[in-house]
Amino acid sequence: MKILVTGASGFLGKFLGKALKAEGHSVLGVSSKDADLTVSSSLDMFNCYSFDQIYHLAAWTQAGDFCLKHPADQWIINQKINTNVLSYWKEKQPQAKCICMGTSCSYDPNQTLVEDNYMLGTPIDSLYTYAMTKRMLLAGLKAMNKQYNLNYLYVIPSTLYGPSYHVDERQMHFIFDLIRKILRGHLYQEPVVLWGDGYQKRELIHVEDFVRNLIELSQKASNIEVNLGSGEEYSIREFASIISDVVGYDFNKIIFDEDRYVGAKSKVLAINKVKKLLRNFELTPLRKGLKETVNWFLENQKVLLKK
Repeated sequence: MKILVTGASGFLGKFLGKALKAEGHSVLGVSSKDADLTVSSSLDMFNCYSFDQIYHLAAWTQAGDFCLKHPADQWIINQKINTNVLSYWKEKQPQAKCICMGTSCSYDPNQTLVEDNYMLGTPIDSLYTYAMTKRMLLAGLKAMNKQYNLNYLYVIPSTLYGPSYHVDERQMHFIFDLIRKILRGHLYQEPVVLWGDGYQKRELIHVEDFVRNLIELSQKASNIEVNLGSGEEYSIREFASIISDVVGYDFNKIIFDEDRYVGAKSKVLAINKVKKLLRNFELTPLRKGLKETVNWFLENQKVLLKK
C-alpha cells in the first residue's frame, strides 16, 4: 500500500513509519519541518500520489502543563490542522482510509472510559480545549463518512512509552519525566521531587505494542472509534517504585509536592472492543518495558540527563 503519515517525526510517527516500511508499504511521512498543516495547501505536494491510507498523527500539543498555558492557541492551531487534513482527504484522496488519533483526555473523568462515552460529558478543565479539538476531529470523520461515504478509523491511545522518545526541549510525558528525575537523583544525588501526592493513576502502553495493534486494527476495523491501551492503571508511586528498583535508587528519598499540577486523578481505558477485534492482543510486561526505557535513557544520558 501507499501510505501518508502526518506527524511522522513524532514519537509514534517514527515507530509507525518504520513498522509500515518493514511490512513492505510505501510510506511518505510529513512533519512540521516539511509542511505547515495550518495552511490549506500544505499537502498539495502529494497530489500526484494515490494513497490507500492516511495516518493523521499530527497535533499541536505537549505534555505537562502546556495545555493550561495555551488553550486559545491549541484551539485555533489544531482546528486548522484537522480541518485541512480532512479537507485534503475528501478533495484529493477520497479513496484512502483516514486513520486518526484521539486522546483519552477527551473523556469525562466521571464516566467509564468506554468508546460510547467519548463524546459525552465534560473533559477535565485543564485539558478541555485540546480534548474538544479531538472530539471535533471525530465529529469531522463521522460527517465525512455520512455525507461522502469516506472510510475512517479513530483510535484513542493511552500514554505511549518506550525508547527513542523526543530529545528536544519539549515537556516530557509523565513516565519519561519520572525516569529522568529518578536517574538524575541516582547519578547526581539531586532531590527527586514528583508532582502531586503520588496516588494519581495512569495507564501505559508500549509504543511498539501500540503500533503493531494499530496496523492490524487499520485493516480490521472501519468507521468506528476504538480505545487502544493496556486496560490497567498504576499509581505514580507504583511507577516510581519500579523505576527506582531498576535504577537502584532509594524510593523513600522521593519527595511528593502536593501543590503541583497533576491533571486527572485516574485514567484507564476500557479495552473490551479492541480485544474482540484483535484476538491475539498481547502487550509487553510493564517492568520489562520500563527497564528497556531506562536503559535507553542511560545510553543517551548526555542529551537526556544534561544539567
